[in-house]
Amino acid sequence: MKTNKIPTLALILLCFASISCGPQQQDNSKKQPNIVWIYLEDTAPLMGSYGTTEIATPNIDSLASLGTVYRNVYMPAPVCSATRSSIITGVMATTLGVHNHHSSRTEESAIYLPDSLKTIPELFKEAGYFTFNNGKDDYNFMYDRLDLYTQDYKLHSLYGKSGVRLDLATLADKQPFFGQVQLYGGKEIFSSSFKENVKNPVDRSKISLPPYLPDHPAIIEEYANHLDAIQITDERVGGIIKQLRESGVLENTIVFFFSDHGMRITRNKQFLYDGGLHVPLIIADFTKSQKRVPQKSTNTDLISGLDLGTSSLSLAGIPIPGYMEGKDIFDDSGNKRQYVISARDRCDFTIDRIRSVRSMDFKYIRNFMTDRPYTQLTYMDVDNVEFVKVMKQLYAEDSLNPEQRRFMSDVRPAEELYDLADDPHELHNLAEDPEYGYILNEYANVLDQWIKETDDKGQYAENEEGLKVMLGIWGANCVNPEYDTLREKYPDLEGSLLHLKNTPAKLVASSGE
Repeated sequence: MKTNKIPTLALILLCFASISCGPQQQDNSKKQPNIVWIYLEDTAPLMGSYGTTEIATPNIDSLASLGTVYRNVYMPAPVCSATRSSIITGVMATTLGVHNHHSSRTEESAIYLPDSLKTIPELFKEAGYFTFNNGKDDYNFMYDRLDLYTQDYKLHSLYGKSGVRLDLATLADKQPFFGQVQLYGGKEIFSSSFKENVKNPVDRSKISLPPYLPDHPAIIEEYANHLDAIQITDERVGGIIKQLRESGVLENTIVFFFSDHGMRITRNKQFLYDGGLHVPLIIADFTKSQKRVPQKSTNTDLISGLDLGTSSLSLAGIPIPGYMEGKDIFDDSGNKRQYVISARDRCDFTIDRIRSVRSMDFKYIRNFMTDRPYTQLTYMDVDNVEFVKVMKQLYAEDSLNPEQRRFMSDVRPAEELYDLADDPHELHNLAEDPEYGYILNEYANVLDQWIKETDDKGQYAENEEGLKVMLGIWGANCVNPEYDTLREKYPDLEGSLLHLKNTPAKLVASSGE
């Protein structure tokens, strides 16, 4: 059972259920399509259909021949749990107060969704769909998995390493269905058999790095590993499509292929530059009936990750609740996005607050905590990640160029502005250039209005219970001043909850755990 422990949700959440954001209404006279999300982790749009030539991705690229490649898709957050919480609800995590990475890991720190809010799979389930999720949830709120998914399970599966995964061969008698198939994507590199699984390793000598990364063997290897992980992912995608075809359900199925955020490398994951937010999205329409998704097409509209769930509902003819902030990609009324707003807040134990406003032309970033550097201590320092050590070493040795040094500096500006046409890698901050003053003010006002209208919960300090979990898990690594009072108040807490490090959001009621 959901319990409303969030006092207010902003005006956009006051209209519910009876209000639809699009013209589609459920029509049972038509055969409803199956919807499958092939959901990756930490993966950049580095595939053949996005212009990458260093590797071959025939299975991913074949999806494009039956659908559309979306080139301008940006996630609401650059870290998994905040993005996944946003996508599954159709509402920004900051609106719901579930924006801090790895929240709700204990009963005491639990965050509940309002009773009136139903997640995307719950809406599918209520419309008569069979729903399942093979793999990772990673939501920052308390929930009962049986409310969301029809599939049986024994253990919650955080990374697909445990729990019951639905056999795709059994789907024929479960139509229509809405399913998620989680893949490691960029995290394939963590597998003990990673190198063995790469059949054609990318030629390291042909790697071309973005200019904010130095030409160093450790950086090249990290980037090349990501490309190799995409090759493995491509094979897995081919296997999924083959299973759906052999089970006889593919010809009534629409497939969404996308990632939760960008790749793990300096300035990408956990940050609001395009490297952390820009993801692949291919929607392939295998249905034999009237197709909703253009074939062999490229779409350059500005799209938010929030739009994935709402657009899936639209394809199924399920009304989109008025509280959802996602748009319908397939709405032809001309109601296109002008901006995508994204947010970074606490990531594990590292406390920060950054917001961005992106249009097709400019990116505006606001750093709220300029007292701490971009590269303050993170989980990757704790885990001794090689490229992180190398970047800090090169900075200490003064071996980085000015563009590379800026991100490694101990100081950062309150505002950043980038002309994306002239500066796609977001290297030259124009925030203090008087020629761009009117643009800076325009985007700053857009952000201010959004913060006010949605009651962005990042403007309020996180409650004590949430921070206690981080201090209990990460101990001495919690160096932000917000932890000082907790250390005095709870002298025995530090490091006492290490066992919760890889624990997902707590499940409630009939979870079966």
